[in-house]
Amino acid sequence: MGAWFMFSLNDVGIKFLSGDYALHQIVWVRAVVGLSVTLCVLMPLEGGYRLLKTRYPLIHIVRGLCVVFANMCFFVGLASISLPEASAIFFVAPLFITALSVVFLGETVGIRRWLAVSVGLAGVIVMLRPGSEAFQFAALLPLIAAFAYACLQILTRKIGLKEKASTMSFYIQAVFVVVCSVFGLVFGDGRFANPGNPSIDFLFRAWVQPQQGDLLIMIGLGLSSGLGGYLVSQAYRLCEATVVAPFEYMALILAIFWGITLWGEWPDVIAWTGIFMIFSSGMFIFWREVILDKKFVIKHPMPRNR
Repeated sequence: MGAWFMFSLNDVGIKFLSGDYALHQIVWVRAVVGLSVTLCVLMPLEGGYRLLKTRYPLIHIVRGLCVVFANMCFFVGLASISLPEASAIFFVAPLFITALSVVFLGETVGIRRWLAVSVGLAGVIVMLRPGSEAFQFAALLPLIAAFAYACLQILTRKIGLKEKASTMSFYIQAVFVVVCSVFGLVFGDGRFANPGNPSIDFLFRAWVQPQQGDLLIMIGLGLSSGLGGYLVSQAYRLCEATVVAPFEYMALILAIFWGITLWGEWPDVIAWTGIFMIFSSGMFIFWREVILDKKFVIKHPMPRNR
């Protein structure tokens, strides 16, 4: 829950800055701050810098590329559509995670959990309302982001019990810094920017000197991103992916909350129906796990330094 609260703050902050700065500039500052948090705070708590050594460098790089691609797609789409719409589309990710975990991780999902996930997916469809403005090209980007994010979490599960969360967070932030640095060097002059298209303009806008208040927001994004990445890595390395995934739907509730409080975007009756379906499916799965007293809670308790 804490991780997705942090990520919801990132969504709000980046949408707020999307009219004035290039996406790769915002993400570069965020990644540098997040990397500093990981190196100076999180990594010492888990055993020190020896954790930089890994037996899975390729998996870490692929994980980093997955999350960079997911972020770029989601936020470029967010520049053109509302935060609730983008979040609703993105929340097919837990369904992708559930399906991929059965195929690649051999995890077992009972019929009741499948039905609950299906109800959650139906809630997303209710919110999307086929035929509305959500079905534009920009709205497809959060969907692509959802699949990339699902791949990231499956890879997290593959190495989660063998690597510390701070190690995984470090390599993600490092890939962010490298990719955004290259992107800035190639496209940072703004020659491909298109003011007539908010998404393309956000992606290719020139780097500029941030105002003091905006720079503080970017730094705050880095702090919340670093902490959120650490928490979500902990969740997926210690629990079954099919259990953690449905709770990502909670971030949709936060997206609606921020939409109401910051932009006055009140959901209508149909939207509230979708939210209820999504929330209910996640809570049902949690209730089922408590009733069944899943073994992973006993075998892999949360460490004190989480």
